[in-house]
Amino acid sequence: MTLEQTLKQATVEIFNQQFNATISPEAVTINITNADHEGDYTIVVFPLVRVSKKSPEQTAELLGNALIEKTNVIAKFNVIKGFLNLTLTDSYWLQRLQNIAENASFGTFPANGQKVVLEYCGPNTNKPLHIGHLRNMLLGYSSSEILKAAGYDVTKVNIYNDRGIAICKSMVAYTRYANAATPQSTGIKGDHFMGDWYVKFNEIVTEEIKALPNAPTDKDEAQKLTPIFKEAQELLLKWEAGDPETVALWKKMNDWVYEGFHETFKLLGVDFQKDYYESETYKLGRDLVNEGLEKNVFFKRKDGAVAVDLTPEGLDEKVLLRADGTSIYITQDLATAKLRHEEFDMDKMIYVVANEQDYHFKVLKLALQKLGYKWADGIYHLSYALVESPTGRFKSREGKTADADDLIAEVLRIAEEKTKELGKIEGFTAEEASTLYRTIGLGALKYFVLRVNPYKKIIFNPEESIDFHGHTGPFIQYTNARIAAIMRKAGGAVTMSADVIAAYSLSEVERELIILMSEYENVVKAAAEKYDPSEIANYAYNLARTYNKFYHESPILSAPTENEKQVRVALSGETGVIIKKAMKLLGIDVPEKM
Repeated sequence: MTLEQTLKQATVEIFNQQFNATISPEAVTINITNADHEGDYTIVVFPLVRVSKKSPEQTAELLGNALIEKTNVIAKFNVIKGFLNLTLTDSYWLQRLQNIAENASFGTFPANGQKVVLEYCGPNTNKPLHIGHLRNMLLGYSSSEILKAAGYDVTKVNIYNDRGIAICKSMVAYTRYANAATPQSTGIKGDHFMGDWYVKFNEIVTEEIKALPNAPTDKDEAQKLTPIFKEAQELLLKWEAGDPETVALWKKMNDWVYEGFHETFKLLGVDFQKDYYESETYKLGRDLVNEGLEKNVFFKRKDGAVAVDLTPEGLDEKVLLRADGTSIYITQDLATAKLRHEEFDMDKMIYVVANEQDYHFKVLKLALQKLGYKWADGIYHLSYALVESPTGRFKSREGKTADADDLIAEVLRIAEEKTKELGKIEGFTAEEASTLYRTIGLGALKYFVLRVNPYKKIIFNPEESIDFHGHTGPFIQYTNARIAAIMRKAGGAVTMSADVIAAYSLSEVERELIILMSEYENVVKAAAEKYDPSEIANYAYNLARTYNKFYHESPILSAPTENEKQVRVALSGETGVIIKKAMKLLGIDVPEKM
């Protein structure tokens, strides 16, 4: 039984004895005590006064005295209005530290029997991954690791948007101007190679629009009149008809892109158990739409298109199938969701997609629910906001996108530069130094992105992300390296003796550090429930910051007494263990030396 459960159960029993009243454990709210007040945990008394029939202060006073008598873990208490602040005994906290250290799986929950399919990344195959994909991938990977720690059986999937007019645009530009060039012959990474031809297409369109007589002022309308756009349309028709030459070129160019994507995935450490391809799923939704017509939950409009009426749910009418019988994104996603349920029989289906698609996923869930699929209740859109540069929104149309690879390279460059400046590679081999630069750079990038709640916009500044003293990944990494150095000098982890646990008096910062460590499993649970890795990221920072306060206030290896040394080495060792666990959930490595 956890401390929180123990205190709740004791409160229930006290109310039964003192007030002859029955309350449930859920009626007892327990929080960490506000830093401005004395205490470790606080019981909120206000909800209980309707049962006690006494004032909040009287109720808290009675409950505090009874808890001291009933438990052996409370040293004292104080009452501030309707809040009962409990200070636990030092021996309780030291034993708690010992128990955490002895539990290798602390912060990892047993399997709960629930299956999750989590989709993330979802790139187009006509251009490189960009900064939005970076946030997507880091959120998706971290969320999957957090859910695993919380006891879920998680399958990570990706879907490639590998068909359509955008891909044909790159193909047309390539066939016109490439002269059989390849990524290998040019030394250009495959996804960037494909993206260059997409940019080239738009450059050609701009020139051809200039040559049009009476061209429309709207660029998208004018584009449709250009010769190269018409070629792209013809190529799309050939692809849809299965023309062997067109399909072979499409496959070759997509394979170049996949090779490039996989390089980035490997560098970032993200992975997928299964890939889906729009080219294989875009026709599968028609049967589901027809099923909806048969069930009278969808309807055919006068123009022949099939739609669903979502006005009762506060939305509008949404077309699910065009009048000519062709699929749109929602058609495909309906079928893909059903296909995944047939494959994995999951309880939850999580889509990590930018908030620009909020409406789309509301429609997807409601349409499947109207079809009678109970499993659709488990659909969740992990919506995230834009990533911007300090000078405004990143562009993507004219080749000005903040490519993921370029951004990663810039962060790695800054990491190397700053690490050298601070002299953190003394005694490192060239290979060890190179690994450290990469570890710090990727850690900085990942932490900067994941420390922000997904719903909030990020202003990404590579220079700001690499600060060894700020709210950053490198600060936490450096804290772990500091702890690792102490533990090497101490000869490894220590086990506190029973005498030390019984007699030692904790300092304020030592107590604060143990309380924070003991909260780790609650933070993991909260992060999983909220689908929010920032809960873990900010916890890791608070733990590292508190440890550094402890480090500067408390001699460790040179502690005045052996008992103090024993406790402080134990505190250091377990702090390092939990920092590693938390950062691993974010996909971040922590060096042992720097």
